[in-house]
Amino acid sequence: MTMDTFFILCLGWAGIFLPTALGAIGSIIGCARAGQAACGALLDVETGYGRLVGASALPSSQTIYGIVVTMQLNRVVTPEAAPGLFAIGLLVSLALLFSAILQGGCCASAINATKTKPEVFGLAIAPAAIVEGFAVFAFIFGMIVGGGIPGGAAG
Repeated sequence: MTMDTFFILCLGWAGIFLPTALGAIGSIIGCARAGQAACGALLDVETGYGRLVGASALPSSQTIYGIVVTMQLNRVVTPEAAPGLFAIGLLVSLALLFSAILQGGCCASAINATKTKPEVFGLAIAPAAIVEGFAVFAFIFGMIVGGGIPGGAAG
């Protein structure tokens, strides 16, 4: 095996696991950001603690999407499959990373708005749901396009 082939295979393996890794990193950042807002809000409200804490967990779904895409991409890595695995894995993982981080910001804003006006919670959380939609689009892209990469599922 040449050094070029080894490098290409390494990129393929990275593409398989990037959606889980970067999806989880984004979820960590997004949940932490929203969680910090929830902790602060708990000091200012008398009720509705569950929805504040629940809203802080919304960015965790990007980790789940990343795990499923990783399972879809998992196969024997060949020089023919490696470029596709890397490209799809990288693109999906970046979408999951950024959507989780930015969804955490939307959740933090919704939590802060709810502190002073609890009746707006449903409307305030809507931007987080919109951002979630883009994570779902990336997830579906990875599932559909990933199935067409040579090599099929590992097994």
